[in-house]
Amino acid sequence: MIRKFRIRFIILAMLSLFLLLTVIVTGMNLLNYRSVVGDADEVLSLISQNRGVFPEIGGGQGPGGQKPRSISPELPYESRYFSVLLDSDGAVLRVDVSRIASVDDEKASEYANLVAAKSSEQGFYGQFRYLKSYDDLGVRIFFLDCGRKLDAYYNFLIISIVMASAGFVVVFFVIVFFSGKFIRPIAESYEKQKHFITDAGHEIKTPLTIINANTDLLEMDIGENESLREIRRQAKRLTGLTNDLVSLARMEESKESMQMIEFPLSEVVQEAVAPFAGAALAQNKQLIFNIQPMLTIKGNDRAIGQLVSLLLDNALKYSPEGGVISLELVRQGKHLCLSVCNPTFGEIYRDDLLHVFDRFYRSDPSRNSQTGGHGIGLSIAKAIVTAHGGKITAQTKDGHSFLIAAVFPAS
Repeated sequence: MIRKFRIRFIILAMLSLFLLLTVIVTGMNLLNYRSVVGDADEVLSLISQNRGVFPEIGGGQGPGGQKPRSISPELPYESRYFSVLLDSDGAVLRVDVSRIASVDDEKASEYANLVAAKSSEQGFYGQFRYLKSYDDLGVRIFFLDCGRKLDAYYNFLIISIVMASAGFVVVFFVIVFFSGKFIRPIAESYEKQKHFITDAGHEIKTPLTIINANTDLLEMDIGENESLREIRRQAKRLTGLTNDLVSLARMEESKESMQMIEFPLSEVVQEAVAPFAGAALAQNKQLIFNIQPMLTIKGNDRAIGQLVSLLLDNALKYSPEGGVISLELVRQGKHLCLSVCNPTFGEIYRDDLLHVFDRFYRSDPSRNSQTGGHGIGLSIAKAIVTAHGGKITAQTKDGHSFLIAAVFPAS
């Protein structure tokens, strides 16, 4: 259990770190990309407003507008762009490649025809950011070379991913190294709790034995009476509770403490069900079962037998007279499903289903007192299922039926 807790702690910590790094890296690169696009669109807008040229340096008027003060005076010399004018039929009327050396008239016309077929008014074509502008002569398409900025963006993207991945790996090893120290107090507390329950259980057995022996002696001297019967009943109840606690503590230690072998599950369940048929009949209840034959599982046959007994005992205790209790064992794909269903005395609430496997939990304390339950049987059942690598759940369909299903991996 401690090992599982440590693994879950590491997974949760690394998942949190992964999400954090993902948000940081994604956020930085999105902002970087928006900056690249925003700067390119600003330059293209400025060029299109001035019909393919930059306005005069120093804020003078250009052919189509005034140069914004936020634009650097060096921008016209840093920018590499070209433009193509197309008529309404797509024919090239004019090409201006005077501000770029890597593109000639033929390539510019080809790029313009391809971009003209696109529905978007602006976007990227390769390393060029384009913008469409319409006037009386046709459509002017302006292309701005963003190759250097895009290369810088991709380099930053790769570096940020590599650095985040390296940090993730480093933190992973740090957390794995220190996780043992982080959970050591919890592990020690848990081990002390298990040892206390086991030791206390053995210590309690001695006085209980003495109480039972003295009760027998008193009964021989003064005869049988109600007080002695109550003492014996409570001593028996305390003995059962002690045995259950010790059994649960041992069960939760680790599944390695059990001897796991492959055995015929169908036969073990059949043998465990048999004694309860008479008990159900004596209580005026009906027990029906459907056990699929020839099912096998790798586990501990004694523990599985105890599991069946616990589930059926629980069903008999908390079902009304005349109720029908059903047990089913079937194969479902790659899993084996053992389920026990019984009617209930009263309505079952959804909140109760979340706690039925908790130790000493009682949805109806008065009913438990009448039946002699300790509120620990289903906790043992859960420990058995968990030790076999399975899952156990509690369900209700109409609020008046209680279904417990245990699912095991098939061997």
